[in-house]
Amino acid sequence: MDGRDWSLFLQPYEQAVEELKVKLKTMRTELKAREDYTPIEFVTGRVKRISSILDKAKLLNVSEDRLHLGIEDIAGIRIMCQFVDDIYRVASLIRTRKDLKLVYEKDYITNYKESGYRSYHMIIEYPVQTALGHTLILAEIQIRTLAMNFWATIEHSLNYKYKKALPEEVQQRLQKAAEAASQLDNEMTSIRKEILDAQTTFEDNSNVVSSILWGIQKLYTFHEVRLAAQYQHKFNEYYDIEDYWALEQLSLDLAAEIAKAKKNHNP
Repeated sequence: MDGRDWSLFLQPYEQAVEELKVKLKTMRTELKAREDYTPIEFVTGRVKRISSILDKAKLLNVSEDRLHLGIEDIAGIRIMCQFVDDIYRVASLIRTRKDLKLVYEKDYITNYKESGYRSYHMIIEYPVQTALGHTLILAEIQIRTLAMNFWATIEHSLNYKYKKALPEEVQQRLQKAAEAASQLDNEMTSIRKEILDAQTTFEDNSNVVSSILWGIQKLYTFHEVRLAAQYQHKFNEYYDIEDYWALEQLSLDLAAEIAKAKKNHNP
C-alpha cells in the first residue's frame, strides 16, 4: 500500500465529515428552535488515521483496492446525547434523511458487547461532490450518551496500551464500570423531566440577564446615560437577590425604553 496517494484517497472522507458535522449541527439548531429541546448534545467527527486504516485492513484481510468498501468507518461521526431515549430519536431522524442512504445499523445498547461497550452504530452511504465528480463513500455514525462515551474512550486507551490484550482484572473492572455507567444513564432517564426543567429555567434566566445587559448598553449608544444608569442600578439590585421574575419585568420595560429612544434618535 506504499504507492497510494493518501491525501487524495482521504480527501472525500474529510469532506464528508465536515459536511455531515454541519448538517447534523444544523439539525440540532432547528430542533432546538422548533421544540425548545434537542436530543443532540453535540457532534464531533474524524477521519481515521492512516496507521489505523492499515491495521484494520490487516485485521479484516481487506486488500488495497477494496479499502473503500471493506473499511466502513474511515469517516466517522459521533453524536452525543443526554439520555438513552434521545439516541433512538436521533437514529430515527437520520433514517428519514434523503441526503444519505442507510446501509445497516447495530444496536450495541440493547445488545451490548461482552466488554460492556454500549453505543448505537449506523453505517451510511454518503454522496460527495469532488473536483472529479460524484463519488459515494461509506461512513459510520455513532450515537452515545456522555456516560457511554466516557467509558468507550477509556476502553479505547487501555486497548491501545495493552495492544487489545487486556489483563483479565482490567477487563472485569471495565465491565463493572460499564454497568455503573449504564446505571447512571438509567437514573438520569428516571429524573429526565426535572433535569430538563432545570436546564430550561437556567437558560431562560441567562437569556433575560443577557437581554438586560445588552439593552443597557444600547441605551448608552442613544446617549440615554441617566436612564441606562437607573436600569443598571435596578439590574444589580434584582440580580443580587436572584429575583428573576423582577428581572423579566425589567427586561420588558427596558425593551420599551429602547424602542422609545430609538424613535427619538431617528425621528
